[in-house]
Amino acid sequence: MTDNGKLSQRNPDDPTRRKVVVVGASTAAAVGLGGAFAVNAVAGERKGPGHGRRPEPPADCYQLTSETTEGPYYIDADKIRQDITEDRTGIPLTLALRVIDTETCRPVRDAAVDIWHCDAIGYYSGYEASSGGGGGGGGPAPTDSPTGTPTDAPTGPPPGGGGGHQDPTDDKRYLRGTWRTDRHGHVTFKTVFPGWYRGRCVHIHVKVHVDGEWTDAGYEGGHTCHTGQFFFDEDSVIATTTLDPYVTNTTERTTLTEDTIYDQSGTQGGLLKLRYRKDDIAKGVLGSITVTVDSDATNDGEDGGGPAPSASASPSASAS
Repeated sequence: MTDNGKLSQRNPDDPTRRKVVVVGASTAAAVGLGGAFAVNAVAGERKGPGHGRRPEPPADCYQLTSETTEGPYYIDADKIRQDITEDRTGIPLTLALRVIDTETCRPVRDAAVDIWHCDAIGYYSGYEASSGGGGGGGGPAPTDSPTGTPTDAPTGPPPGGGGGHQDPTDDKRYLRGTWRTDRHGHVTFKTVFPGWYRGRCVHIHVKVHVDGEWTDAGYEGGHTCHTGQFFFDEDSVIATTTLDPYVTNTTERTTLTEDTIYDQSGTQGGLLKLRYRKDDIAKGVLGSITVTVDSDATNDGEDGGGPAPSASASPSASAS
């Protein structure tokens, strides 16, 4: 698809201000694509015995989705689009999300949801010179053989995904995009199954922005209420490793249980529910999850987030 979106820059004098330029006027409208695939976390409300009594919300609404670090490779709402694939090759992935408010258990409509992730070889767009690709076909290949003995300590972000935000090193923007939740809190993206790089399991980054304004020019203002990551079960990842282009990724893979960011809490920690043909994952994968957020909170992930699930006022928050 043709995309004329322009990179937005953070304003250091107003860190809550966000502005993006949309691909076209039609992208400012809410779209429910793929909403039927998303997990419905609000089902099961019970009516009280008294007339006009407020329904009791499901306990799951009080379990906030884990906050994590933003990581070094975020670019602020650069492309307003649902199909973020561009020229990247890999197993087709449809990512169906639903955003729910933890206090009201109601869908969060008109939120701006950002996702970004590496390609099958481990490279991030905008950061091909510094991200940790591990094979051919996805990023810049070395032109010279290394010589001599290294004398300096390694530079760049640590393998765990922290290290603070870095400035982009190139103008590529594949596998990045922002889209608007519909009135049911649904938002869907088309992309490819991510690969892996040194020190991290397979994952997708996500941010949810609320209280801003959608205009013909894009999305402005508001604040980031959630910064997290989505994860993939080991069986699905292993199924990709024998297929092109994933098979060319020679980096040693970190498993889900070895990862330093995933908190091992399942759905609450961002583990996706995946559907695909067990005998032919190459046909495509559907990943879905409900993201439960505190719309009044600010969680921009710039302070490193944390591996533990977010705290909650509900006594059921710590339940598995």
